[in-house]
Amino acid sequence: MTQVAPTPAPTTTATAEDSVRIVSDFFDAYRRRDVETMADMCTDNADFSYIPFEVWAKQRVMRGDGKVRTIGKVIWSGLINAFPNLGNDIHSIDGNNNGDVVVACDITGTQQSAWAFIAPQGRSIVAPHLFILHVNPEGLIDSIRAYWDNAYVCRALGHLEVD
Repeated sequence: MTQVAPTPAPTTTATAEDSVRIVSDFFDAYRRRDVETMADMCTDNADFSYIPFEVWAKQRVMRGDGKVRTIGKVIWSGLINAFPNLGNDIHSIDGNNNGDVVVACDITGTQQSAWAFIAPQGRSIVAPHLFILHVNPEGLIDSIRAYWDNAYVCRALGHLEVD
């Protein structure tokens, strides 16, 4: 009797190169200011955390913590509205076979309308950012975290008010 070897289960684990390509495509969509494509590249329940982001209102504080399809899309759309030439210049991008990808880039743009409580003064920013993303085995981003010097961004835009 001949034994048949079991068929190996198909692997869906993304390689480091796959994860880097997916995240590069995400930043290309960001550069095109295509929020829908950015969101479509993420899982429905993808985590979103823009660590330094806070907008204080009279009775609540909006933080950059939540999900891509709720908080993320709102923040990205607001940024694009305030900075119609919003861009990103990637300095380095590196990934591993676990789906983790780290991106060092500058977020750039000239403010044309209000952003949070920052009145437009026509000033430009070149703000260094560090992004840490995770790509799941199906090739979708399931986590986005970003870090930057928010005090520097506020100063660059001429917003010196401290609450």
